[in-house]
Amino acid sequence: MNNPRSFLLIALLLVSYLIWNQWQTDYAKPAVPAVAAPADGTAATPATTPPNDVPAASAATAADTPSAPAAAVPAAAGAAQGDLIEISNDVLKLWIDTRGASVVRADLLAYPEQPKDYTHPVRLLDNSNEHYFVAQGGLVSAAGSAKAATHQDLFAAEQKSYALAPDQKTLEVPFTWTDPASGLTVRKVFVLERGSYVLGTRQEIKNEGTAAWTGNAYRQLQRVSPPGAHRGFFGAITNPQTYSFTGAAWYSPEEKFQKLAFDKYAKEPLQNRAVTGGWIAMLQHYFFASWLPTDKSPETFSTDTIVSGNQTRYLIRSLGPSINIPAGTSASSDARLYVGPKLQSSLNDVAPGLGLTIDYGIFTFLSEPLHWVLAKLHGLTGNWGFAIILLVLLIKAVFYKLSEAQYRSMAKMRKLQPRIQALKDRYGDDRQKMGQAQMELFQKEKINPLGSCLPMLVQIPVFFSLYWVLVESVELRQAPFFLWIQNLTAPDPYFVLPILNAATMIATQYLTPTTGMDPVQAKMMKAMPVVFSVLFAFFPAGLVLYWTVNGMTSLLQQWFITRRIEAQDSAKS
Repeated sequence: MNNPRSFLLIALLLVSYLIWNQWQTDYAKPAVPAVAAPADGTAATPATTPPNDVPAASAATAADTPSAPAAAVPAAAGAAQGDLIEISNDVLKLWIDTRGASVVRADLLAYPEQPKDYTHPVRLLDNSNEHYFVAQGGLVSAAGSAKAATHQDLFAAEQKSYALAPDQKTLEVPFTWTDPASGLTVRKVFVLERGSYVLGTRQEIKNEGTAAWTGNAYRQLQRVSPPGAHRGFFGAITNPQTYSFTGAAWYSPEEKFQKLAFDKYAKEPLQNRAVTGGWIAMLQHYFFASWLPTDKSPETFSTDTIVSGNQTRYLIRSLGPSINIPAGTSASSDARLYVGPKLQSSLNDVAPGLGLTIDYGIFTFLSEPLHWVLAKLHGLTGNWGFAIILLVLLIKAVFYKLSEAQYRSMAKMRKLQPRIQALKDRYGDDRQKMGQAQMELFQKEKINPLGSCLPMLVQIPVFFSLYWVLVESVELRQAPFFLWIQNLTAPDPYFVLPILNAATMIATQYLTPTTGMDPVQAKMMKAMPVVFSVLFAFFPAGLVLYWTVNGMTSLLQQWFITRRIEAQDSAKS
């Protein structure tokens, strides 16, 4: 896969794909809905007023029917704010707002924003306006039942902070809400385990009133579109985060993995989808949050767009089955919240299908085994850079016979260059006669002109599959290689790999026949080393390492096979 035509074809395919993605971002995104001014001319609702994002209780709604309007939540601007309660284990630090007992901040302690700077870990959940991304849950009452605690009601906490002690395996953090008028008490308990990115949640509902309570438990994820996603065309090509999928996703045993980008919320909303044994999630590059079931109770999934002040938020919700609690009795509703990295080795153990959040697209069937092999090679070497090199060598060994056929065909074409040039001189501008004479020559010498292209076409899906593995694998995030490359997901700081790649391409051009090549195409081939060097100067070093090692091994294969064929011909003559 190292001859210039192969490089050109792959580059065109890759750039075309990225241009299409960027076009979707630039021109396919619907306008953000504006906040309508009230008819009486008063000011629009200020951002301090809680948005109307509480669902309505279910009424045996059939699947795929229009959702019922959300229950109105009267709340005055300037309502009492909740306190932030900090809880942590060895891998997570969470902040839970007593208003709604919602998880509003989450730091991933093992993943720094900048390499080795663990004082500033990745903050996945965040209640700031610019990065708003929270996990909420609560209860909604059916018509005629007393009000229950939604994610907008104020809970009481026993302490300001909780931390998992060295001798503890689990940590339980309770929050309590009580309505004296109806006798309804809700105790929301969060459970953290050592080394786990899964937060257990339990809503204990106690009815000490005189009437039965009926309603539903719900969980939802709500966020804004992340800032900085659009950095221009060049930024989109060179920064994988800009075209890695960001949006909502869900899973059901019947329909498997589904996703919905933010720019499609208005056109393709998820409406009251009945699911048993599924989950909902919000995905971004490397990390995600997901509400997971603890049993196989039927739930209803839906999406919505929430306008809060001048901000648009995107929501995905799971509404649980109806709960009936007679007077003097109690019940509970459990769920789990995953807040963490996309670790392919463990996600499917957390919940069925959760590994599909690592979105390789149409190349999943190839990318998953390639990731598995790469992880095994990392286990042998302890270094992701060396694992990439070994994986390239392994792939080259698997495709050696195809590459040999390709280079044999190229070597034979190279031998024919003088004779083809003679045909050009003879027929001049008569392309029809030139083409016939050239085909007769190929048939006489038993050369298939497509022989150098077909093996390369077989390898293109493998290239794209490995490309997505290197882009999407959180294990490679900020991974060091050696010497000057201390971050495989950042560009080579001294441009050594792009220069090595350019030198490899120039050497490859020397070995590659230009038989029948159009003069314009020949000029493009000569410019390609420079173009690729400039482009690769901004690519993550891990991708450039793969491309460069692949090119160097292909060049070595081509040189070896070409020299062997020339030696065989010399022996015959």
